[in-house]
Parts: sequence; structure tokens; C-alpha cells
Amino acid sequence: MAVFGLWTADCAVGCNNGGMTTRAAILGPTGYAGAELIRLLLGHPEAEVTYLASHRDELPDLRVEYPRLAAALDPAVAVARPVDPGAIAAAADVAFLALPHKASMSYAPALLDAGLRVIDLSADYRLSSVELYESVYGVEHVDADRVAETVYGLPEFFRERITADTRLLASPGCYPTAALLGIVPLMRGGLVDPASLIVNAASGTTGAGRSAKVGLLHAEANEGFAAYGTIGGHRHQPEIGDVLEVLGYPGVDPLFVPHLLPVDRGILATIYGTPRAGVRLEDVGRAFEVAYGGEPFVHVVDHLPSVKHVAGTNHVQVSFRLAETGSGSRLVVFVAEDNIVKGSSGQAIQAMNLMFGHEEGCGLMGV
Repeated sequence: MAVFGLWTADCAVGCNNGGMTTRAAILGPTGYAGAELIRLLLGHPEAEVTYLASHRDELPDLRVEYPRLAAALDPAVAVARPVDPGAIAAAADVAFLALPHKASMSYAPALLDAGLRVIDLSADYRLSSVELYESVYGVEHVDADRVAETVYGLPEFFRERITADTRLLASPGCYPTAALLGIVPLMRGGLVDPASLIVNAASGTTGAGRSAKVGLLHAEANEGFAAYGTIGGHRHQPEIGDVLEVLGYPGVDPLFVPHLLPVDRGILATIYGTPRAGVRLEDVGRAFEVAYGGEPFVHVVDHLPSVKHVAGTNHVQVSFRLAETGSGSRLVVFVAEDNIVKGSSGQAIQAMNLMFGHEEGCGLMGV
């Protein structure tokens, strides 16, 4: 099996948009996604953090909240300010919404009306219909008219829609990113029975957010490994099926079973499917080479991926095996990503790069 998906000599890896700097505001900078946005943008040569906004009553100082940022964060920006769309629009070109689900849709309309471009890291604009969103999240969508106009920000499959004209972008969920990267090449190649697909995935504890929860206490999560959420009922299950339908695969709704992994960050998704008759390992390799041969962040590898291989980076490692069992062949695909980089903040910046004319890998190519 060859190694695919690595940057070649003719792939752009630098940062060059004519010297223009993108000014970024972050709403919700104290959560894990918000802090990761700050970390990554501080290392981005063509972007700068110009406004941090919080809806807390007592506005946080990010140098206190995250001491590791103290040396690098501009003191003039470090203390979060109120959410004021006019002030944010005067200071920034793009607003990242690193807010809880159900909160982003309350802020996005005013930010868009103020002239900002918005990248939402929550689920509020990810699903293709208001009806599906309201059935999954159990609340009325207060910005329903914009849902159908939102661009889904998974560059590997929607790059042609992430452009200078994009006003509102929904950054994908961490689990759906891993699942879709593993499933879509199989569907494009007609390699598996769609009804047989199972996604068995485990995420580090940062995937549950920064709020205090008993199950995330060190004494509860450490040295443990358990499934959580109702099987078939986790909120990311509908997102996986919804995106597959948008991509042209209606009715494909893989069983999704999430697990809590006792590490800080990382997702390992193991995807199982029954191959079509006559499918060979080289057919699978060809499908993944076609999908990711020119991609900057998805690498098809010989070894079995580990979350340790991708932690802290925007890179994804994918591998696959064809297994023979007593009941027939099984195709197994392995996908490893960092849940708060490629699964969240890094992917949002990858989309920002495309929206603002930076090279796609700008600020994200580190390992």
C-alpha cells in the first residue's frame, strides 16, 4: 500500500495572499475551541486576533484563563470585551463563533448584518434543514432563513463552495469529520454495502467541552473507556447522514457509536463495512488515492493510525484493511484526527484561509 495525500513539490504550502492580513474576532474564547483558535491564529503569518468577545458577566482575561497564552497574546486584546457587533466589525474581518450549540444562532445575524463574515464552530448551521436541526436539538432555530444558505466547511468535499463570496460557514463536527473522511471514498467508489456501515469512534475529553461534568472528572474518566450517548441517538449521527445525502448518497445513515477516550485530545474512528463482491484491497487504495492524493491534510498511510500521531495538528491519518472472517469479508477503515484542531478550530482556520485568499495550509502545516 502506498502512502498518499502528502504535499508534493507542486502543492502550495506557503502563505501568500499579497501581504493582506485577516483580522479575526473570537466569540467564546475561554472554551477549548476558542483557546485553540487563539493558539493557532497566533502562529498564522497572515492573520491576527484583534477582538475577543465574551457574554460572561465578568469579562475574562485570557492570560489568566490560559496562562500559556500570556507571553504571546497582545495585552490590548487579552481581556475579552462585550459582544458588540458594531465594535467587532470595526476591528475584524471575520468572526469565529466558538459558542455552545443553540447560542451561535442568536449572535450570527447581527454580526452578518454588521458586514462581518462568520465561521460558526457550533452545530447551529451544520444541518441542511431547519426541521432536522429542531428535531435533533429540541429548540426553535431563530435564524432559519440562513440555514439553507450556509456553506458546510469540510474542504475536502466542499472546497469549491468555500470562496471569497462565502458569508456564513458552518465548521463540521469532530466526529462527522472523521467519519466522512473515511466513508465518502468508499461511497464514491461503490465499494461497500451502505447498509452495513458502522462507525465506532472514541474521542478525548476535550470533545465534551470545558464545562464541569462529573463524567469528565479525572477520577471518573482516567483508566476508563466507555461508550456514551444513546446508540443511534447521538447528535452527530444525523449530521453524518445529512452530509452524505447532500453529497449524493441519500438514505445512507451509518450506525454511530461514540466512546470517551481518557486522553485530552484526539479521535480514532474505526469504520466497518461489507465490501461489494469482487472488491480488492487495491480498489480501496485507488479510491482513497483519488480522494486524497492532492490533499494537504489527509494522509493515507500503511500503519494503523494513533491519536498520538496527529495530536496538536490539523493532519489526519487514514488507513484500511480487508479482513476475512468466517461470515465473509469486512472492510475496516481507520481515521485519526485531533478533535479540537482538524475536528474544530484548525478546520475552521483552513476554511478561513480559503475564504480570504490565503494558501489553504497557511498557519496549519506544523506537526
